[in-house]
Amino acid sequence: MIKVLKSGLFTNLQDAGRLGFQSYGIPISGPMDKFSFDLANKILNNSLNSSALEITMTGPLLEFYKNTLICITGADISPRLNDIRIENNKIIEVKPKDRLSFGALVSGFRAYLGVLGGFKSNLTHNSSSMCFGVTKHVRLVKNDTLNYQQYDFPFKEQFTLDLIVNKNANHLKVYKGPEYDLLNDTTKKVLFSNAFSLSNTFNRMAIQLNEKLYNQINPIITSPVLPGTIQLTPNGTLIVLMRDCQTTGGYPRILQLDERSINTISQYKKDSSFYFSSII
Repeated sequence: MIKVLKSGLFTNLQDAGRLGFQSYGIPISGPMDKFSFDLANKILNNSLNSSALEITMTGPLLEFYKNTLICITGADISPRLNDIRIENNKIIEVKPKDRLSFGALVSGFRAYLGVLGGFKSNLTHNSSSMCFGVTKHVRLVKNDTLNYQQYDFPFKEQFTLDLIVNKNANHLKVYKGPEYDLLNDTTKKVLFSNAFSLSNTFNRMAIQLNEKLYNQINPIITSPVLPGTIQLTPNGTLIVLMRDCQTTGGYPRILQLDERSINTISQYKKDSSFYFSSII
């Protein structure tokens, strides 16, 4: 068992996502940065659907009550085990009464904490992913507990994955959305030549951008949207839909991020700037 002594800014449980329920208006959810989430499970030799903790910007303080192996990936939030600095992308052995804490945010924005075998949790619509309006809780709070399998075998080997992930990549790849061709040529040029940046309005549902775009497109009939869909509102605000987004929307869908770019933008902080690159 793990006990939450401090919750951090926004720490929640995610698995690979809640598939097959969009027709009921239920979001897919799952990790904001699926690459980093998968990486933690691969290093631990877990199933890729094993539940892990998604830790946003400020980490929690956790106390372990059983032996296990852990791995932290994604953002570097200065993790420490019993006040000793530990590395990302590495298998770490923990024992009863060990405490995992986090410090300053060094790079990225979201980290993932995997445990051997994944965290054990009740399923809602075949998934343990926490989501507003779907699960009873959307984040961990002080004194919450999570269970996991005990690891009792001698731990003889450790390895560090020699991996460099550029969380500061400033080009996001996009496909043209269904309403892209309704934009005029000037607006299209602005989309692919100007820099854009994250506003202070962002969460697991969507990210609003600071820069506005001229919009001459009329609202559309409510139509399907997905994580990575970029909508253009009547006042010119660009909204990037993320993992907990709604399943339909009435704003023009002018672009669609590819999967890798969804992972990348999830590691951006407020005012991080980037460019869109078209996938032909």
